[in-house]
Amino acid sequence: MQYEPREQWIWLPEERYPERQLSAYSPMSGKSPDEGIFTVAECRRTYSYAKPVSSVKLRFSGDSAVKLWLGDKFAASGPAGVGGDFLGNDKARPQYYAYELELCDYPGMAEGRLSFYAMIRMNPVQICEYSLGHGGFMLNASVRFADGTKTLLSTDESWDIRPIPAYTSANHYDGSQADVEWLKAERIFNRWHCLTAPIPPCTETDIIPDGEFTLRAGETIDQILPFDMIYAGRPEVSVRCSDRVELTLRFIETDEGGSAEEYVFHKDAVYRGFTLHSAGKLRVIARNPGSGEAHLRIGFVSSHYPVGVQAITETSDSELNMVLKVCAHTLRYCRQTIHLDSARHCEPLACTGDYYIEALMTAFTYGDMRLAAFDVRRTAQLLRYNDGRMFHTTYSLIWVQMLWDVYRFTGETGLLRDCEDALILLLERFGTYVGENRLIETPPDYMFIDWLYPDNISTHHPPKALGQTCLNLFYYGALKTAAEIFGVIGEPEMATEQQKAADILHAAIGSQLYDAGRGLFFEGLNTPTPEELLYQYMPQNVSKRYYRRHANILAAYFGFFGKDENAGLIDRVMSDDSLGEIQPYFAHFLLDAVYRCGLREKYTLRILEDWKQPVRECPYGLAEGFVKPEPSYHFDHSHAWGGTPACSLPLALSGLEIIEPGFGKIRLSPSLLGLESATVRIPAPQGIIEIIQKRGEPPVVTLPEGIELLRGTV
Repeated sequence: MQYEPREQWIWLPEERYPERQLSAYSPMSGKSPDEGIFTVAECRRTYSYAKPVSSVKLRFSGDSAVKLWLGDKFAASGPAGVGGDFLGNDKARPQYYAYELELCDYPGMAEGRLSFYAMIRMNPVQICEYSLGHGGFMLNASVRFADGTKTLLSTDESWDIRPIPAYTSANHYDGSQADVEWLKAERIFNRWHCLTAPIPPCTETDIIPDGEFTLRAGETIDQILPFDMIYAGRPEVSVRCSDRVELTLRFIETDEGGSAEEYVFHKDAVYRGFTLHSAGKLRVIARNPGSGEAHLRIGFVSSHYPVGVQAITETSDSELNMVLKVCAHTLRYCRQTIHLDSARHCEPLACTGDYYIEALMTAFTYGDMRLAAFDVRRTAQLLRYNDGRMFHTTYSLIWVQMLWDVYRFTGETGLLRDCEDALILLLERFGTYVGENRLIETPPDYMFIDWLYPDNISTHHPPKALGQTCLNLFYYGALKTAAEIFGVIGEPEMATEQQKAADILHAAIGSQLYDAGRGLFFEGLNTPTPEELLYQYMPQNVSKRYYRRHANILAAYFGFFGKDENAGLIDRVMSDDSLGEIQPYFAHFLLDAVYRCGLREKYTLRILEDWKQPVRECPYGLAEGFVKPEPSYHFDHSHAWGGTPACSLPLALSGLEIIEPGFGKIRLSPSLLGLESATVRIPAPQGIIEIIQKRGEPPVVTLPEGIELLRGTV
């Protein structure tokens, strides 16, 4: 039986703080993120009982961001993100989430005392953050006592609350602002009605890079605090001073400027940051204009989705091992409450192409697919919210592949059923883009293809001649995958309908977008784009016919021809330099196509060579691309979309084929690919699959119970 959990939301009293009630829905909403006043509030409540507390089961949320302590021990940050798109930000998202967790052995519990303290930031700041337009905080708790009895507690008017005026904007703290009095909280209307997030809160760890400083009167310091790797996290600064201290922290990944926060302190204080930064080092600029000494402790609290196991493939190639290490590390810090493209950009859930690759990386590295499944469901909510439309057309189609592959790795049939309506909306919308020639002809855009500029034309949002074939091939793949999905969930008529649509599209692509004389697909037709469709992300078409790697990779990836012909496409892609470059993102589809076409021994290691130089140049985090799209562009080095070696190499080494979703039945066909040795560890729901290979020796395979290895493999 479904029921709505008890939620009592509180906030600053409106009569006292009318200007601290409303917030923009998103930094992309068209309104200033500082609508009203940028607000960080704090609230507290102590409960005292006559007997010891053994555990507290909490459910909490806050709009837009919250940090929670019990006693003086940090408990968790939240809430889990809504997700969001680049579209539809002029109104509130229809869903919000609460975290649920159980706490034991926290300060005061043995004495029967529960002292809660929370900080809540009202305004969404980064583009992955969303608000319902109002400040608010909610906490419910089921308290279990040592004698086995229970009681319930909840936020209400008995809680104390006040704003913290020193938090003047997202990246500025002014300690000269005087504290204000505590007031009793006001119970507010529950507009959130949170679903409980099916994932745990992020793991947060304080990284201390020798961040202790004493500044004499009049002294200024400018120092770099290096980390061993690039991390995602938030600053935490402790200051003891009798006068004024001015501090700037700059969060730098490699050598470029990076993001920054500025602070002014006038007394002893602790600053806790809410904005996620990506940093391989901190630049600390501190000035003490006062008459006495000042003491600073600079902390950086790293954040990532919890990691239970880590299974990284090891080979006889040390440089390849470093590539795998950097890929896994970068993936870890792109996994937050949603997947992120990078901890520096923090883009919303709209970037499905990134998150599909990250989901596959997770399947071969960390194994916990709950975040990927949650992203799939939240993306389905975006499709419902906007009638099957998402900002990136190709990415919305990649969502279908992500849905299917997360199901394959988890065996969770319910995921397919939960997303069926969103899948129908998406496919019906794409059906409206099909022209009389049976191809997609009138989409809102052709993005995203790759991060390149052939002839100074962006393939982020290309004209038809550089995007049409790829979009049609992604649609073809989505239709074929949808047919499989409908078959699994017992909808044979729907499966037949999608397969028929795929067959019609296949014929149209083959007859109009394939050059049989050259044995290559070209990237799109040169027919004009109707004027009424032109806008910022749909440029007018060009007259040049483009033959590039992208469409040909996708054709092989989706099995457009028979296996031999698909393999021939890959051979031409690998041998014809006139077809141009690809970035790490599209190299994922190339590596997967190589595997599907039976060419892993021929090309896998050759393709993976492209990762070695970027990792030599920066072994601390994964570069956004192989080649700069234009000379002045600064790559970030926290971008997991380029981490496909973390899944592509163990797949190629193991020859894994999942026969029964959830690893119930598998096939393996191990190959060293030309290496001297390799140890592959693949995390399955049942445990770790291990395959040890050494040249001249038979592979040694260890399987956990519950996985059946079919005959005819190893």
